[in-house]
Amino acid sequence: MTETKSPKESLIVNTDQVMINDLNNYNTLFGGVLMKKLDNNATLSARRHARVKECVTASTDSIDFLYPIHQTDSVCVESFVSYTGNKSMEIFCKVIAEDMITGERRMAATAFLTFVALDENKKPVKVPEIVPETEEEKFLYESGKERAETRRSRRKHSKQLTEIIALEKPWEKGVYA
Repeated sequence: MTETKSPKESLIVNTDQVMINDLNNYNTLFGGVLMKKLDNNATLSARRHARVKECVTASTDSIDFLYPIHQTDSVCVESFVSYTGNKSMEIFCKVIAEDMITGERRMAATAFLTFVALDENKKPVKVPEIVPETEEEKFLYESGKERAETRRSRRKHSKQLTEIIALEKPWEKGVYA
C-alpha cells in the first residue's frame, strides 16, 4: 500500500518583519527577497513531506505578486504540499502581509514550486501521496494534474530551446560593436 499524508503534515509557517535593506526603490519588498523566502519555506515543506535530507527545486511555476509589501508590514509565508507525482512534489505558497500598525491582512502573493526528493546518492526517490482535507487543499489537489501537465510541456519546450540557443559570448560575435 502506498503511504499517504495530509497536506497539513508538510505545513511550514514563517513570519518576518520587513527590513529597510529588503526594500526596492518604491519602498516595497524586493521580489527577489520574497522569492528567497518562498524557496526556503517550500524546501522545508518538501523535506518534511518526504522525510529526506535533501530536496531540490525542479521548477518555480509561478509567483503572482498581488499586492505590494511595505516596511510597516510583517510577511507570513505558509507552504505545504498541494500535489504529488511519483518522485515530485508541488508546493503551494501563500504570502500574507499584515500591516503592523492597523492589523489589516492581505494576500500579497501566491506561488507554486516543484521539488524532487533525493536519497543519499542524490537519486530521486518516491514520495508519499497526499489526501487533501480542507476546501483549499482539495481545490489545489484537483487542479494539480493540469499544472503538472503544463510543467511537463514547458520543460519539453525548454529542452528544445536549449538545443538552438547560442552559448557564444555576445561580445565575441561582434554583436556589440
